[in-house]
This record gives sequence, structure tokens and C-alpha cells, in this order.
Amino acid sequence: MYHVEVVNKGDSKFNIKSADYELVVDTKGGGITPPDALLASLGSCIGVYIRKYAEGAKLAIGEFKINVSGELSKESPVSFRRIDVSVELKNAGLDERRTRALTEFVKNCPVHNTLENAPVVDIKVSQ
Repeated sequence: MYHVEVVNKGDSKFNIKSADYELVVDTKGGGITPPDALLASLGSCIGVYIRKYAEGAKLAIGEFKINVSGELSKESPVSFRRIDVSVELKNAGLDERRTRALTEFVKNCPVHNTLENAPVVDIKVSQ
């Protein structure tokens, strides 16, 4: 099971703890914003799946870049209505068949699947 702890450090600053790692989220510039963290989660998950595909297919994919963008809606409920992901492979030399296969494979990323399938989010407040 995955678990993170989110601790408010005052105002809009939060320390996020996961296992042995920590991340700062702050809407006022002291860290990554929550929407950016969501986009980063999707992009890095896709990156992991690119590496898995390359390893399984014995492809030499060097450094690559993933750009993830989305714009929050102005109307309620405020959310990303569309997220665009662009993968830039440098000198990978993939033919069209491999590119299609890679594109389909990375859609197995759990973050992508979660966004596609609108999970139930249960929020409980205790005192």
C-alpha cells in the first residue's frame, strides 16, 4: 500500500513525507504547487514505464524529456479538463511500430490509469 503524510507548516506550506523522502508543497512559491505535483507524478510515472519498455525490448534509450501540461478550469469544479504529455526521446531511433507500442505501453502507468478511471476519494475529518 502506498502512503504519504502531509503536514501543514503554516500558511500554504506543507511537508510531504513518503518512506524516507520529503517534498515541500507551497502555493506561494516555497515549493511545488499541488497541481504541478500531480503533473509531475504523471510525467515521472510515464518515464518509469518508458524505461521498463526499453529494458524489456532491449532498446538503448538514453536521456529523454517528458513535458506535462494542463490548465485548470475556471468553472466549478476546478480541475484539469485535459492534460497533454509530450515525450522527447533523443536519438532513440524508434520506427513507427515501436513508437506506437511504446505509447500504448506507457498507458499502463498507474498514475495515468488512476486519472483515466476517476477513483473514489474518501475524505474523513477527525479531531
